[in-house]
Amino acid sequence: MSNTVPAGYTPLNSESLPQYLHGKLPSDLELGGEPNQWTVSEVGDGNLNLVFIVQGLAKTIVVKQALPYVRAAGESWQLSLTRAFFEYNVLNIEAEVAGHDLVPQVYFYDQDMAIFAMEYLADHIILRKELIAGQTFSGLGEDVGLFLAKTLFNTSDLGMDAAEKKALVSKFAVNHELCKITEDLIFTEPYYDAERNNWNSPELDEDVRKVWNDEEMIQVAMRYKYKFMTEAQALLHGDLHSGSIMVTDTDTKVIDPEFGFMGPMAFDIGNYIGNLLMAYFSRPGWETDEAACRESQEYLLQQVSVTWEVFVSHFTELWNEKQQGEAYPTEIYQNGLGERALKAAQHEFFTTLFEDTLVNAGLEMNRRIIGFAGVADFKQIESPELRGECQRRALKLARELIVNAKNYRDVATVAQLAQSC
Repeated sequence: MSNTVPAGYTPLNSESLPQYLHGKLPSDLELGGEPNQWTVSEVGDGNLNLVFIVQGLAKTIVVKQALPYVRAAGESWQLSLTRAFFEYNVLNIEAEVAGHDLVPQVYFYDQDMAIFAMEYLADHIILRKELIAGQTFSGLGEDVGLFLAKTLFNTSDLGMDAAEKKALVSKFAVNHELCKITEDLIFTEPYYDAERNNWNSPELDEDVRKVWNDEEMIQVAMRYKYKFMTEAQALLHGDLHSGSIMVTDTDTKVIDPEFGFMGPMAFDIGNYIGNLLMAYFSRPGWETDEAACRESQEYLLQQVSVTWEVFVSHFTELWNEKQQGEAYPTEIYQNGLGERALKAAQHEFFTTLFEDTLVNAGLEMNRRIIGFAGVADFKQIESPELRGECQRRALKLARELIVNAKNYRDVATVAQLAQSC
């Protein structure tokens, strides 16, 4: 993948997009009416891309175009257009292994314009907004746990043909620019006085300085940065948080996998759980009624538990029934040593994965509170003092998860720790 801008590339806008789409949409995708009858709205509120909703007389779609720079930072932060290629391909692979029940459908991709069109989720709302509003969703934990199990197992050496797995590693190895952003923003910059850091100052100044001088925690962060850079376990979403999930009362869809690459499974799981925990600590900033606040927090801790339990249960089921995958081969376990040995191997696997998940959750919390890209859960709390109080509790938990993850063997003990903070 080249970092250069193709000769035919130009950023589109609400006026130019309809005519472009008229010549690009697949013949079986009819929006209805002529391009001049379509309604186009630019709705991108993320850090990187242009996002349009295109409404025809019969059908509505979403169109996403990469810019040759980071949108949130401006043209001074140049970035390759190839991220559109990775997002398109990750969405297709996720749909193949997890199904369109959990991933939106993609209609076409144009490499020269760094653009693709996908299903419009008309009734869905970004999960983060709903959690801030105190909404609950009964099937959320089950859906996310299932998504994680299916995508991580089926793109790993546990469940994938070895040659195909290595080809997948090669395909996504060139997504190095977005990996570098992750390496910097999550694993490096929160741990020193980096220019892009953006914390709640002066309320957290003392807390941030403590982080920068915490050798024990920083050493763990550096160890996990190395794991992130070197462990190609499975195809990751790469940026799985409550802003990358859209929900209704009955449905969950995972979106925005442009940071996708082959990496350690615990990174995706930990990122999502870390965001649930930040939502937990932010609740006093959004809910003044103590009983309602506790109820909302209990729901969020329940989601952590259900997500992990469903992930482990379905991942184990896939493992028990697998027909391919060179890791823990069936010849040795299903047909040789037997069920007892397989369960012992799985127990060891999930014990390590849970520890790594907790560390990654803590790193995500530190990053969102100290680093460049914060979360609305905290940032939109009006009172800086109250915001700082909520964030300080989250930082306390983050440190414990990073430094002492091995002391917590199940979600119940993590929930107790969160409550104690």
